Amino acid sequence: MGNLRRPPRAVCLKSFRFPPAPSALRPLSAVTRPETSASAPKTGPPNKKGLTSPDPAAASKPWGGVFQEGTDQRVERFSESVSYDRRLYAHDIRGSIAHAEMLAAVGVLTDDEMNQIIAGLTAIGWEIQAGRFEFSQTLEDVHMNIERALTDRIGDVGRKLHTGRSRNDQVSTDFRLWVRDAIDELSGLLRGLQRAFVGRADADAGVILPGYTHLQRAQPVLATHYWLAYAEKLERDRQRLADCRRRVNLLPLGTAALAGTTIPIDRQMVAAKLGFDGLVANSLDSSSDRDFAIEFVSCLAQIAVHLSGWAEEWILWATTEFNFIKLPQAFCTGSSIMPQKINPDVLELTRGKSARVIGALQSLLVLTKGLPLAYNRDLQEDKERVFDATDTVRACLELAAPLVTGAELKRDAIAARLDHGYLDATTLMEHLIHRGVPQRTAHGLIGRLVGVAMEQGVRLADLPVEAFRDAHPDLDESVYQVLGVENAIRAFRSEGSTHPDQVAQQVALWRARLSNDEATGV
Repeated sequence: MGNLRRPPRAVCLKSFRFPPAPSALRPLSAVTRPETSASAPKTGPPNKKGLTSPDPAAASKPWGGVFQEGTDQRVERFSESVSYDRRLYAHDIRGSIAHAEMLAAVGVLTDDEMNQIIAGLTAIGWEIQAGRFEFSQTLEDVHMNIERALTDRIGDVGRKLHTGRSRNDQVSTDFRLWVRDAIDELSGLLRGLQRAFVGRADADAGVILPGYTHLQRAQPVLATHYWLAYAEKLERDRQRLADCRRRVNLLPLGTAALAGTTIPIDRQMVAAKLGFDGLVANSLDSSSDRDFAIEFVSCLAQIAVHLSGWAEEWILWATTEFNFIKLPQAFCTGSSIMPQKINPDVLELTRGKSARVIGALQSLLVLTKGLPLAYNRDLQEDKERVFDATDTVRACLELAAPLVTGAELKRDAIAARLDHGYLDATTLMEHLIHRGVPQRTAHGLIGRLVGVAMEQGVRLADLPVEAFRDAHPDLDESVYQVLGVENAIRAFRSEGSTHPDQVAQQVALWRARLSNDEATGV
């Protein structure tokens, strides 16, 4: 694990692209970084002032001035984070470029120094993106790897970059930039899944499905009404992400370790350059805050729960017992022993992977529940949880949209069993309510009629009119106008119901919304 050459996963880079790599800069592959050696002496000879010189390995650390001994290699392996936080490389470079531009604007750097730093960082970014950068475990994290590479490349000018900032606010800034980009990406994927559901409206128009409560047949529902229900859930997920983004999009950079800095920096300038809406107001809060990450993963957990519910429903619908839907075989697998099996593995994994996302949220909550102000090293453990939750939800969404588009409702099988379950009983009850019978009274009367039909093994519509009249004098031939699933569907009137006109209005609204998003590039 000493050197890690594998490039980080390219993710969330749409808001930043590296300029062309300067050809005049020597490649980083020629740079050699010192590693801690177990055989290195623990101390050097006394210097002229009688002080013991620090171990060279200790001195190589950005914090090594006070240390007389190098770090135990086991500690380096235990505490490194570069194996995963290198995913922040583009955001770290972007933040450092903005910081350098600000330092030049306030007179801490000359324009020439700023240009050297920007050129060096740009070249480093290109090398990382191309997979030619050698990450070093001894440098702990992506931030120190980049800073060391910059100093190796341009000399002492690179050592000025960290003026006016700490790794505490630097890490938080990079992390917020990454989360912000992840929110935008996931919001787009959610929109794509909504388009897939709304896109089924024409093909499935007029298809009636049994609606369920307690997994027992309840009332008839148009299939398109089902699809729009999923679209609404996903819209709330998008809204939660957008609301979370407002709190993510505040700049911590410039608050330094915990108390601020005496350097006359301009935080507002950096915020504007990086697209932040404002500043984190309190320096203590800045370095210790991770509630933006917790809130983000909470949003991811809710998305995962919604996807899990949809997956479970379609897993049931694909069974022989339900037989409502045919899943695209490209999203299924078979059995190694049972040749007839077509298993809904993508849906099952979507359901199962929700546990990982929920677990990440739980982990973050426990991680931060007892931390005092300000920064504590515990917070290093946040990123893997956030990265994994994001990757998991992204993967589920990327597969969900084509799966929804490719699935087919089994219309004949659905229609053949629509008369099962007395789906029209509630509509009959409300027919009686329209005639002035109290709801509780009507409920009991229709319940007894359902019992009669169940004993005879027939539908409500198969009962003779005398059976209805015996139940209540206001029940006459008109009952046959509301019985049956087609009549029941047309009887609904409330806004947001499954009546065909209501569903058509909602489809039109959704199409307009999605069309507007395409026009505006959302």
